[in-house]
Amino acid sequence: MKTKYWIALLSVLLAVCLGLSLLVMGGEEASRAQITSGGKLVRIVDLAVDQTFTVHTEEGYNVVTVRDGKIAVTEASCPDHYCMARGFCSSGTQIVCLPNRLVIEFLGEA
Repeated sequence: MKTKYWIALLSVLLAVCLGLSLLVMGGEEASRAQITSGGKLVRIVDLAVDQTFTVHTEEGYNVVTVRDGKIAVTEASCPDHYCMARGFCSSGTQIVCLPNRLVIEFLGEA
């Protein structure tokens, strides 16, 4: 009886986790991205327009590249480079560079 209980509980937990991951990772592609640094709006970019620009902060810098409807941090002065590891994205969770206080958030659906 205990084994069936644990199997059922783990199955429900797995289903919930799968559903949440589809919500976070799935979804429509965004048409714009909002870039903030230190909580202040830096710019809103159209993901349909290819461009590269640098965001300078007191903590360092991030080079942001928009290409083929996706956005990425392609160069950063932070020590861990987690923001760069995220790669090119068009939806999903935010791209964050904690040491440089940069946040890229997706807006609107294509």
